[in-house]
Amino acid sequence: MGGLFGVASKKDCILELFYGVDYHSHLGTRRGGMAAHGKEGFCRAIHNIENSPFRTKFERDVEEMKGNLGIGCISDYEPQPLLIQSHLGSFAIATVGKINNLDDILDNAYREGHSHFQEMSGGMINATELVASLICRKSSFAEGIRYAQETIDGSLTMLIMTKGGIYAARDLMGRTPLVVGRKEGAYCISFESFAYINLGYSDYRELGPGEIAYITPEGVETVLPPGEKMKICSFLWVYYGYPTSSYEGVNVEAMRYRCGSMLAKRDCGTVHPDIVAGVPDSGVAHAIGYSNESGIPYARPFIKYTPTWPRSFMPQNQSQRNLIARMKLIPVRELIEDKKLLLIDDSIVRGTQLRETTEFLYKSGAKEVHVRPACPPLVYGCKYLNFSRTKSELELITRRVIREKEGENCPKEVLEEYTDPDSCRYAQMIEAIRQEQNFTTLRYHRLDDLLASIGIEPCKVCTYCFNGKE
Repeated sequence: MGGLFGVASKKDCILELFYGVDYHSHLGTRRGGMAAHGKEGFCRAIHNIENSPFRTKFERDVEEMKGNLGIGCISDYEPQPLLIQSHLGSFAIATVGKINNLDDILDNAYREGHSHFQEMSGGMINATELVASLICRKSSFAEGIRYAQETIDGSLTMLIMTKGGIYAARDLMGRTPLVVGRKEGAYCISFESFAYINLGYSDYRELGPGEIAYITPEGVETVLPPGEKMKICSFLWVYYGYPTSSYEGVNVEAMRYRCGSMLAKRDCGTVHPDIVAGVPDSGVAHAIGYSNESGIPYARPFIKYTPTWPRSFMPQNQSQRNLIARMKLIPVRELIEDKKLLLIDDSIVRGTQLRETTEFLYKSGAKEVHVRPACPPLVYGCKYLNFSRTKSELELITRRVIREKEGENCPKEVLEEYTDPDSCRYAQMIEAIRQEQNFTTLRYHRLDDLLASIGIEPCKVCTYCFNGKE
């Protein structure tokens, strides 16, 4: 995923930029960066944050950087913000999104005379640099931003800092959010709406899908108006979003309570656990909602160890990820032994980590482990935001089960049956997953219930990973 934050202030903004970016650390694991502009021109700092938090890596930079304009990001992939010199002038750029047609865009750039791009480790080019090259093909930033967004297959939200202000551009379909905060003498722009509250800003407004705004210390000007269609990612509420954030007016924590409540209503007393628990951290609020609705006590039968392994620290290597995920969770035997547990996690992707969690609950004396994922089965890989680290759809536990039953090339119409919670194929898939994972019972959140939990118009929410519909 990734997160963005920017400040346009009449005063030096570096400290606010630092804390605003740091508040996005839950959205990425690899790199952080800040760029600023002031009387001395542009300055920038980028650090690897895989083994230590953003805050510790940038403390010295805060003392050295100066400027009244600044943008920063947390990134899962390329180093950014980048500093670019072009016919449009000098600027800094940071992006969030996914480019599915990167190779085609790159080949076209070479054919049209672009000689080279920066190469990152692994032989990949810096995708944000490619975006900058698209922008610079046009005669203005607004034209260039729209051209880049329309050229890219996937999604693209960005901040561009010039010498005079910040261009903020939300993805054409609004798949990721951008919200403006305001206080006397300054405006900020943020992916997460909570990131500026403790900095003294109050909510000003959210950018609409595809909207481009130009932000200065004096105000916010809409350069290109928002479009009518929106497809904001439903997984922001289920997992990625921080509990204190709101998107399209819907708070994350409140949505998760409603989600858990609906899971309990679907169970309707068919299971009788002794306690309800959430897999820390993102499953906790869903579990509280289930407990409040069902009357079954909420408890924490395992605790997440975060002093040295915060949520954002997760290695890219899968075997390391599995080890760290296991090491983070420490069981409380007194709350597990001889107990029937109902466990809520945000989702089941590959199934590896939740299976190991279930096994250590059994080894700690649990009698039953009932599992309730807080979203529908993930059947399609995300095309837009890289929210899952799966390199292939066949890594998804659902697709492995489907392949075993239907063969390598499952027809689209048959695959659609596996996304229908009222179909026989869906029931067979869920039972196969339950047996493989060794759960006592398994019931996923239904898509219609998920959309009701969010509460905005269903046509405005992206559910591609659940039903394959764009």
